[in-house]
Amino acid sequence: MEIVAYGVTADERPLLEAAFEGRHRLRCLELILDGDTVATASGYEVVCSGVNDVLDRPVLERLAAGGTRLITQRATGYNNIDLRAAGDLGLTVARVSSYSPHSVAEFAWALALAVNRRVTRSATRTRDFDFRLTGLMGRDFHGRTVGVLGTGKIGTAFTRIAAGFGMRLLGHDVAASPECQALGMEYTDRDRLFAESDLISLHVPLLPDTHHVVDAAALRRMKDDAILVNTSRGGLIDAHALVETLRAGRLDGVGLDVYEEEAGVFFFDRSLDVVTDDVLARLMTFRNVLVSSHQAYYTRDAVGEIVATTARNVEDHLARRTTDDTLVPPPTHD
Repeated sequence: MEIVAYGVTADERPLLEAAFEGRHRLRCLELILDGDTVATASGYEVVCSGVNDVLDRPVLERLAAGGTRLITQRATGYNNIDLRAAGDLGLTVARVSSYSPHSVAEFAWALALAVNRRVTRSATRTRDFDFRLTGLMGRDFHGRTVGVLGTGKIGTAFTRIAAGFGMRLLGHDVAASPECQALGMEYTDRDRLFAESDLISLHVPLLPDTHHVVDAAALRRMKDDAILVNTSRGGLIDAHALVETLRAGRLDGVGLDVYEEEAGVFFFDRSLDVVTDDVLARLMTFRNVLVSSHQAYYTRDAVGEIVATTARNVEDHLARRTTDDTLVPPPTHD
């Protein structure tokens, strides 16, 4: 079978090649799949996509016309795929429904700690042999309140770490996690979570109901010295409202591993390019904002699980099996 994978990093490539070696022909591309690059998928029965690929109806129509029958996404989220259009076109769609939740949860804490303790600023100074402490004062997380928006597998892993810090636990989700409750988490509405939390971490999927869940109103409810961390999806935060909040001198720190308009920017070297995204450029100017490159999932453990599931999705497609990873089942008749 002919497989083409998009947005493949140098670290990921050998894992993908090993997973398919001897069974299928794999082509790995660093390209993002969108309307400009979709011609490169012509003739490939399987397209292996990433979260920043644009799989809207026009792209899916060209994939189907070019012989694609399966789209297997190397991620849990799938808001970039028009599932209705895929079904209309007879395309099967699968994803990685779960992988190591610890990878993302631990990185969310890395951002929270780095922002709180001014680690980036300190490291930059000490490289210049400036060892002053002025401006580096943080605070203990112990005894303070953490608000966890979304307590699925990742949110629960994040909560376990928060409990280890000795924090008061607030949570919000459509269904309570028994494990989080056993740790002492109190479930409440969003407004109270935003208002009372010293640290807020987002762990919900991007859906119509969660798009810009952190908007101007939510930001106004937050404490002036709150810390906000997002390792889920960029669209959860209204970035324009966040910039205005920071311009007003509010929020002690922000850690962002994702950004709403990251497609075509994250995962690439844009160091020599003119920055055309004014919002992202402005966010980068705030000393209390730390932006990373959508790397929270990027551990050997998690990527290994993602690749293994992706390989299984291809075998399930060949066997016409549906699993928990199937988003759009194969058509009844080819």
